Amino acid sequence: MWHSPSRRRREAGAANMTRAGRTQDQRWVATAEGEHLRGRRKRDTKPEVTLRKAVHRLGLRFRLQRKVAPRCTADFVLPRHRVAVFVDGCFWHGCPDHSPEEFRGPNAALWEEKIETNRERDRRNTTQAAEAGWIVVRIWECEIRRNVEEAAQRVAETTGSNEAPRRRRPAMPK
Repeated sequence: MWHSPSRRRREAGAANMTRAGRTQDQRWVATAEGEHLRGRRKRDTKPEVTLRKAVHRLGLRFRLQRKVAPRCTADFVLPRHRVAVFVDGCFWHGCPDHSPEEFRGPNAALWEEKIETNRERDRRNTTQAAEAGWIVVRIWECEIRRNVEEAAQRVAETTGSNEAPRRRRPAMPK
């Protein structure tokens, strides 16, 4: 007989189980600091918004959070040029320059596994998007902090076009 997940948890006597069916100690983030990190934004992060503004100033138009392959959503895409842009946070995606070499403290092994899983997913998403016909641009958060205009120029160069920015139509005379 089929039982709901909450009933199965109750019957199993697992009062401290999460919705995903894991016990509290199995969670990869079990500290107060981890609670803070779990609330991090998944979209519209500060580096992402900063880059989008710079790309927009270059006259390029884009769409946000578009699926470019199965289970693969780009931060923003330039559909006209088939360019998918991913903005990778240094910590969460394991930046070679800024990611911790070694995790310490509670759940260190789980953090390392989490970051490595993110890296694998990034590689898989890049491959899938490229196979679907998209040009993939990955930009690290630190690149945006260092020089956002240079990062935006990298996106613009990928489009392969030298088109002038779109101009707004003049206002109608009254």
